Amino acid sequence: MGSSETSSCKRPYELGKRLEQMGRTKAAVLAAARSQLESGGMREFSMESLAKSCGVTRQTIHNLFGTRPAVLEALFDQIAVDAGMERMREVMMTSDPNVMLERFIAVFSGFWAKNRLLLRRIHGIAAVDPEFGQAVQARNQRRQTAATRVMERLDNPSGENKDSRVGRIASLVALTSFEFFDALAESLGSTRAAEEQLPGLIRRALGTWG
Repeated sequence: MGSSETSSCKRPYELGKRLEQMGRTKAAVLAAARSQLESGGMREFSMESLAKSCGVTRQTIHNLFGTRPAVLEALFDQIAVDAGMERMREVMMTSDPNVMLERFIAVFSGFWAKNRLLLRRIHGIAAVDPEFGQAVQARNQRRQTAATRVMERLDNPSGENKDSRVGRIASLVALTSFEFFDALAESLGSTRAAEEQLPGLIRRALGTWG
């Protein structure tokens, strides 16, 4: 094998090793981000603290993610996958609108329950940090879009006008929010109890029974 062939084989190998290392570093940064948010909130979460925790430079983290909000977005994506949020695709394809509503509620309540401590920290930070607030708002907008699609599939109550329908969509969005779930779990004493009670509460609020 000539030197040019050896070089061409070596380059993909070295590229593969670099990509693998980048993947490990990304995973380490996201693990550190989660740990810092759960333990110390906004005070602990910074590019400098993440770099120090992972044994890399701040520039490395910047190269991998770009900005602090981008780290948060990547963390959101990771916990969404871990908690089964990809099931929303199947929810939106459900033919029975009442089953769609039940599954929609179940996906979000399960997500909130599994990540309650972390999400409580993140929402608390979002209330005072504009960058975090924008990231959280973007996720909430996706949920509102999905909630609107669910409500469009459900039967309209007799004589419902446009304002009433907008109100029912707003109710579904509010009642599937993390803030409501967290308060309900606190009141009932457990996330399991909140998951069990939430579907009935939402059905009564919407005036919809399957």
